[in-house]
Amino acid sequence: MTQAPSIPVISIAPLLHGGAAGLREVAAAIRAAAIEVGFLYIADHGVPAALVAETHAMARRFFALPLAEKRRAEINHRHRGFLKIGEAVMHGAKRPDLKESFIFGLDLPESDPDVVAGKKLMGPNIWPPALPEMQGVLDAYYAAVIGCGELLLRALALALDQPEGFFLAKFKKPLARGSIIYYPPQPPDLGDTQFGVSPHSDYGCLTLLWQDDSGGLQVRAKDGSWIPAPPIEGTFVVNIGDLLARWTNDLFASTEHRVINRSGRERYSIAMFYDPHFDTRIEVLDTCVAAGERPRYAPTTCGAYILERFGGAFQYRKPA
Repeated sequence: MTQAPSIPVISIAPLLHGGAAGLREVAAAIRAAAIEVGFLYIADHGVPAALVAETHAMARRFFALPLAEKRRAEINHRHRGFLKIGEAVMHGAKRPDLKESFIFGLDLPESDPDVVAGKKLMGPNIWPPALPEMQGVLDAYYAAVIGCGELLLRALALALDQPEGFFLAKFKKPLARGSIIYYPPQPPDLGDTQFGVSPHSDYGCLTLLWQDDSGGLQVRAKDGSWIPAPPIEGTFVVNIGDLLARWTNDLFASTEHRVINRSGRERYSIAMFYDPHFDTRIEVLDTCVAAGERPRYAPTTCGAYILERFGGAFQYRKPA
């Protein structure tokens, strides 16, 4: 398998093992990819292949359950749990996405101060009663990928001429959501308006995606064409989301992408949407405003922006 020429593969081994020079090298590579395409692959990321395989196997087991069993962990007001086909509609899409997903996140007890304060999207996970072992596997995956995300945040800060710890301080209690996703085979006669995931940009800061070997992920190039982002063994696809684009005054590109499952078989992926704390203020960085320019965006907060976008994308959040 080969990647699209315009989507680079970046080894982040220097973030695991290197010193200051390695950190600067990765930061420069991430900056170039974020400006040019908004997508990159990361290799040598430190997340064990066995854990990825175990999480993929657990996803297959969950989505093979009868619908009634999956709905026993149906999506709740905190955006945790099972979303059936028809529950997600991207902005401007003519049809709902042809996928199922199960969403989990930072598992906080009801006694946590942010949960007590009623911060939306924060709280405990929910799990399907039929698969009690699912919690341990997905919790382990969450922790490993968040650890990888923290490495990227160090390089990202340097890429934006900020102190190395600039983003880390804002992601200590992240509004990060993991999602295992199932795409049924897409019949060839559904036309050009039905997608596994319709064209969209991600809402938050960073997305780290594992995909199986089915293919189907496509990224919109600057000329408007669609280029493939095929699976590359041992890598994650990483892309910039809308909030990070706002933070950088659109220096970093939040690029549209879509999924079309033409493989003729089931497709699975595992996404981690990595965002800062709910209350984090998102304000254009001074280092991203050139002389004579002005910020393109008014300040917002992570939670307010994510909630606004969720309101337009998920059926369960819309008024009956």
